[in-house]
Amino acid sequence: MKADDFQNIDKLIHEKGRMGIMTILASSVELTFTEMKSMLSMTDGNLSVHIRNLQKAGYVAVSKEFVERKPRTSCSLTQKGKEAFSQYIASMENIIKDIKKGS
Repeated sequence: MKADDFQNIDKLIHEKGRMGIMTILASSVELTFTEMKSMLSMTDGNLSVHIRNLQKAGYVAVSKEFVERKPRTSCSLTQKGKEAFSQYIASMENIIKDIKKGS
């Protein structure tokens, strides 16, 4: 296994909560905050902080609108987020392949 394999892991995505967000958004066009909260079993505050970090990195787009006078926050992956997540998956696959070769 090469040290570069670990250097290529995006540490922002690698954290459990953010990896969960990126994973569910990668398989959806868009999800509401409520849907993500339910799917990931996170608190409002925890989910908000993780989304904000991903948004600051340019990985997640956040939109807010009112539906029947109620606010709705939705998230989707940006192109940068899709590319970063694909690279993250590729890095993890390389690590797994190296481990299997060594077994």
